[in-house]
Amino acid sequence: MSLEFRELECFVVLSEELHFTRTAARLYTSQARVSQLLRRLEARIGTRLFDRNSRRVRLTAQGERFLAELRPGYDDVTRAVERARARARGVEGVLRVGFVGTPYGTLLDLVGDFRDRHPHARADLVELRLSDPFGPLLRGEIDAAFVTLPVTHPELDNGETIASDPFVLGVSARHPFAGRASIDAEELAECAFVEIAQPAPASWRAQQSPTVTPGGRPIPRGPEASTLQEALSLIAADRAALLFCAQFAQYNGRPDVVFVPVAGLAASRVTLAWRSGHDTNLLRLFTAGAGLLPVSA
Repeated sequence: MSLEFRELECFVVLSEELHFTRTAARLYTSQARVSQLLRRLEARIGTRLFDRNSRRVRLTAQGERFLAELRPGYDDVTRAVERARARARGVEGVLRVGFVGTPYGTLLDLVGDFRDRHPHARADLVELRLSDPFGPLLRGEIDAAFVTLPVTHPELDNGETIASDPFVLGVSARHPFAGRASIDAEELAECAFVEIAQPAPASWRAQQSPTVTPGGRPIPRGPEASTLQEALSLIAADRAALLFCAQFAQYNGRPDVVFVPVAGLAASRVTLAWRSGHDTNLLRLFTAGAGLLPVSA
């Protein structure tokens, strides 16, 4: 006896829906075809699997037993077929996406949406050092990175802005600015700023640790930090200050650091960056879902 997978698929879906119209819709076929497939399966097995009339559809005792015995193997076959299809389309595997600070809001939504759209692939988040946001990307240790603009390295490409957020100044709870509702960007000259260590590019470091105010006043330099936690420790100890995006402050509150809004600065803008010429199929699918690039096979 030879069973067709389509007959088994029809049986399983009908056992879930208990409705011929909904089953036909899920299988992209007609109700007549559903009835035909079910009759053929029942003829092969030699028993009725459903009791059905104009008002309801339900499994017979034989149908319930057959479903219980069939389901594990059917699910295994279905998963194997889905995995094979995913491999054929290049949507199976792991996409490693770096971040500096905290992956919040929109960034986490992009990762979750990617998982929902491509269940046989996943995007793993990898924390990057404050002092080296692009190194792991350039070395091929990760596939892409959420980073703040500007991205100026000649070997990197980036998409459009994913998220835009106003800057806040992180200061010690003991700092004079801690009690202020906001400060003007020119007042940044009254703070020593954390010196973000190299190899982060100077233009990128200046976004969080500027050397001059918008009006040209020099901003004093404070101690150096390579990681975000080092920077926060220096701030808490009232040894330096640093700019952060407002959402970072929302997700990283601590009693010894206060985040004060700053007027007069352009917003922090986050994008996705990747190595030029290394836009794999998984990366193209991810960026397409983020609205950054069209899918191109």
